[in-house]
Amino acid sequence: MSSTAERVAPKTLPGFMELLPNEQILFNQLADTIRSVYERFGFLPLDTPVIESAEVLLAKTGGETEKQIYSFSKGDSNLALRFDLTVPLAKYIALNRNNLAFPFRRYQIGKVYRGERPQQGRFREFYQCDIDVIGDGELSVLYDAEMPSVIYSAFRAMGFADFTIRINNRKILNGLFASLNASDKAADILRVIDKKDKVGGDLVADELKAMGLAPNNVDTIMNFISLSGETDDVLRNLKSMNIGNELFQTGVSELEQVVDGIQMFGVPPADFAIDLTIARGLDYYTGTVYETFLNQYRGIGSVCSGGRYDNLSEFYTDKKLPGVGISIGLTRLFYQLNKMNLLTPEKPSVSDVLIIPMTSELGICLRAATELRNYGINAEVYLADKKAKAKFSYADRLKIPFAVIIGDDEISSGKYSLKNLNTGEQKLMSLDEIASEVKTKND
Repeated sequence: MSSTAERVAPKTLPGFMELLPNEQILFNQLADTIRSVYERFGFLPLDTPVIESAEVLLAKTGGETEKQIYSFSKGDSNLALRFDLTVPLAKYIALNRNNLAFPFRRYQIGKVYRGERPQQGRFREFYQCDIDVIGDGELSVLYDAEMPSVIYSAFRAMGFADFTIRINNRKILNGLFASLNASDKAADILRVIDKKDKVGGDLVADELKAMGLAPNNVDTIMNFISLSGETDDVLRNLKSMNIGNELFQTGVSELEQVVDGIQMFGVPPADFAIDLTIARGLDYYTGTVYETFLNQYRGIGSVCSGGRYDNLSEFYTDKKLPGVGISIGLTRLFYQLNKMNLLTPEKPSVSDVLIIPMTSELGICLRAATELRNYGINAEVYLADKKAKAKFSYADRLKIPFAVIIGDDEISSGKYSLKNLNTGEQKLMSLDEIASEVKTKND
């Protein structure tokens, strides 16, 4: 068989994203911005394994989520790829509880895997940027109020000014269903109303009727999720419904406390709203839930979501470890923003300077690069034996802002030519002067 016949056609699996280096710089820029905001709020870094015991990951899943999990066997072990970062966190907390300070604040930026049908903006492998606060025994609802403050700060830091953080409380929804004697259908009803923005109210009502709900109960649910307006108005209308269910009343009280807390954290009223259609599809949320939308680009869908979960660790420990968290879907957000050319690189290249040898004395060029790196300058040396035009073309393609030209004349003078590749300006300078000039331009 010829070598040609043995070749395998290069291809990337559907639902997996690979980027060109200039795109990866933008992606890393977004991730670094989010990370810096998380750390500003005191969240600690954490990483958990991509592969877990299937028993651990499947402890609190079911329905569509379980169908999307990648699972496999290795020897006698049944394994699975993590489908989010929250369930592995619950396991981590249960395992390391005695070594952690509570409330435990963590952030994690990592890949997760879901066997969804790949489509534009939907991936099977994608990055999530999560924060969570976990309490030992109890967790103040003020931590629920802090989450929108972090969301607000993160999206402002990424350069967005027009977005809305939408909040709700699952207890209100579950209490409402209990008052309608529909608690046994609560999970299914939540999944249906969670789709209202995507499919519209009429289709949601049709699905609720198809579940066997009485028409008057469907009307009550539809009227309920249609309540909108200023936060104070929505809270007042919720109270005026006079639903005697205790869980409903607890949810309204918590939502009111969260709204007050969000304002204390300094989030402008224009940037958050109560939205009673927000339910979140995952089953483990028990209280406050969040969705965030870029108002000018609603077609992207939610760009940050999360909520309160009081019972997630119960499958791993008998200790009560309530938590609240949010997640930014970084891969999906980047894909959509990059597609619409809404991202601008802070720095178009990784390298600050390209050292271009015009001499056979390569040792001097390499030592110059080392000295510049010691100054904190990202420097690379063009080592290929090419003509000057090819060397400058390389710098241009990578958008490297400066070239340091080292020839025999420069070596004899003890100074090197620094060329600004954006303006064409060229100066003869010492290495410490070059470092100062490059740093000034970078700043």
